[in-house]
Amino acid sequence: MIKTQKAVIVEGKYDKIRLSQVIEGLIITTEGFRIFKDEKKRQLIRNLAETCGIIIITDSDKAGFVIRNHIKGIVDKGDITNIYIPRIKGKEKRKEKPGCEGILGVEGIDNATLEFLIKRELTGIAEPKPPFLDKARFFDDGLTGKKDSAILRRKLLSILSLPEYLSCDSMIKTINRVFSEDEYTEALKKISEQLKG
Repeated sequence: MIKTQKAVIVEGKYDKIRLSQVIEGLIITTEGFRIFKDEKKRQLIRNLAETCGIIIITDSDKAGFVIRNHIKGIVDKGDITNIYIPRIKGKEKRKEKPGCEGILGVEGIDNATLEFLIKRELTGIAEPKPPFLDKARFFDDGLTGKKDSAILRRKLLSILSLPEYLSCDSMIKTINRVFSEDEYTEALKKISEQLKG
């Protein structure tokens, strides 16, 4: 069980149930898109971000990113930690069929993976490693500013099992936080080989 003083923000009650098996601490749900109209919940999240910090863990589909970005938009002060779950094809056991994008949400990710992601992020906060990737290198590697940059970014996100909706800035920050320079370089080599073959 991971103990954290930060409040964890998730989308729904099934996500909360899943995370309560991994985290000992305060877990708040947005009730999906209800967060857009619930001023009391928004104020609570702002207060938590300012007093103890928040960890946002939403699904890696488009809806999850809309909710995540909304939360980031309403918090003007405080500490926000983003944890991104991998895009894994499948459906949750309680559902008859997969969601729109055919990937698992937070509730469908196994406890071991969630624990690994959370521990890695919380450890990374305490001792950040120096970044090896910046906007200039991203450009030099063809990931921005070129005709096929968007395709290359999608391939890179896929190889690294990162959500496809990450912006360029979020990609750079996440890759710096999660991967080594060697892993990044190896992923670029794989992309190059795919394009040749």
